[in-house]
Amino acid sequence: MAFASALRRKKTAILMALLPLVCLSCAELKQSKPLLPMREYEKMIVGRLDADYVGTNNCVSKCHTHDKITSDFSHSLHGEQIRPETGLPLVNCESCHGPGSLAIEHLDDDREANTLLKKKCDTTKLLDIMNLPPQAQSLICLNCHSAASMPVLGHWNASSHAVNDVSCFDCHKLHQGPQQKVSREQMSEMCFSCHPQVQAENALFSHHPLREKKMSCVDCHEVHGSVQERLLKGNSPKETCTKCHMEKQGPFAFEHGDVTENCMNCHTPHGSVNNQLLNASMPFLCLQCHTGHLADNTPGLKPLFTNRCTDCHSQVHGTDTPSQAVTGMGTLRQ
Repeated sequence: MAFASALRRKKTAILMALLPLVCLSCAELKQSKPLLPMREYEKMIVGRLDADYVGTNNCVSKCHTHDKITSDFSHSLHGEQIRPETGLPLVNCESCHGPGSLAIEHLDDDREANTLLKKKCDTTKLLDIMNLPPQAQSLICLNCHSAASMPVLGHWNASSHAVNDVSCFDCHKLHQGPQQKVSREQMSEMCFSCHPQVQAENALFSHHPLREKKMSCVDCHEVHGSVQERLLKGNSPKETCTKCHMEKQGPFAFEHGDVTENCMNCHTPHGSVNNQLLNASMPFLCLQCHTGHLADNTPGLKPLFTNRCTDCHSQVHGTDTPSQAVTGMGTLRQ
């Protein structure tokens, strides 16, 4: 018993001595530590920790191979952010391609000689950005284009584009010219390459004027992410539509209940064989919710199944004028 008691006292003393060290280790773990600079991570991705950053001027001064790209970049929105007077380039070639010292180390200082001998930089020593996974490609852009600079990108990682392995490079071609985002004239064709069903719908008789270049996909869809279904802009489908169709916005004293929140209860947005982008022709569209009725109480009249409901009910989106025919019905033509 005495031996066991002495052993317990010894264990307790050891634990008491180690307790401050354990608490100190826990405190160390809870402390915030600065992350490595992004350039260190880029070196790791390249796989050569001995690579270093040399600056855009050193990269492009060795030969004429990238003269056009350099000129386009200098006239682009990205190139305008380089501040030579402060020595602080916010973005340059190495911001996307990683450290470039190994790529140009075999080149001579004589620019003309390198061009004559067709010697150019070794791109295998740079980030192989075109063969990175889509998520990694987007992270290169998100280094600068974070939610802080573009709040809408806070939705990017959960957006349907990101989830379906679409990266920034699929839509933005930075080396095609100074214009580094898709023009409105080219946008619908670019979107149709992944959305052929939408392209087919836009070829129908009734459609939004995408083919006529009077609007583009981004007028309705926030391609970088949205809290709405189908990447819609606005807080509701109706808010998206009434940016252009303001006369349908309301509020009205007499509202059509089905259209107060979602215009797509009656309309299909990309194209239809019916007038006004309707989901079905009238009166069959209305008869999905409303039963047919007689024109008046005159015996012998047939229900108005063959007439357009809007011949009488012209204000189908709502009105502030009460009907003279039926109390509380505000959609009849006055």
